[in-house]
Amino acid sequence: MASYGQFCPLAKAMEILDERWTMLVVRELLAGSTHFNELRRGNPRMSPALLSKRLTRLERSGVVGRRAEGTHVSYILTASGEELRPAVEALAAWGIRWIGELGEADLDPHLLLWDMHRTLPLREWPRRRTVVAFEFDDVPRATARWWLCVSGNQVDVCDVDPGFDVDLTVRTGLRTMVELWRGDRSWQQALREELITLTGTTELARRLPDLLGRMATAAVPRPG
Repeated sequence: MASYGQFCPLAKAMEILDERWTMLVVRELLAGSTHFNELRRGNPRMSPALLSKRLTRLERSGVVGRRAEGTHVSYILTASGEELRPAVEALAAWGIRWIGELGEADLDPHLLLWDMHRTLPLREWPRRRTVVAFEFDDVPRATARWWLCVSGNQVDVCDVDPGFDVDLTVRTGLRTMVELWRGDRSWQQALREELITLTGTTELARRLPDLLGRMATAAVPRPG
């Protein structure tokens, strides 16, 4: 374990937490991911080998607990890990308040749809199966089409056609959708400027902003 050689409590904490990807793994655990594949979907550009290494390090440090039931392994935050929640939330709020510029490398449809699906206000959705398709016009064809399938309390994100009737199709750029999700841009503005096109059920189109919601930090006030 690398050491800063300081007795400062912040330095001791950072010996565990400042390795690349570590805080993002903690973020996913705080968001409710418990299985390896879920943690991978929340960090799609992190290699499985590195994720395994970081989980092992966090487990040895007492931040994460590992549970095995037969062949099923889950990871949960310990009391020590849960205590990181306000720190993670504060860093996220600082990031959206002061680091607003997004490069092309920051736009990932895998992460966007995964992030969206886990916080959908399901009580607002129709009780029947409802399918919303997304078509992004500014990414390679292989990652341009996605489907969000909601049935009761079950939510599935598909990157191949699930074969169900589509109730609403959302055509836009990935950047625009990310900006809407982050609260950087309003739905009214995007629709007015024709940056997004909704095709399908009129009622779903009208209610889509409320059905999707926004990421938690979208409400953070911005400077200026």
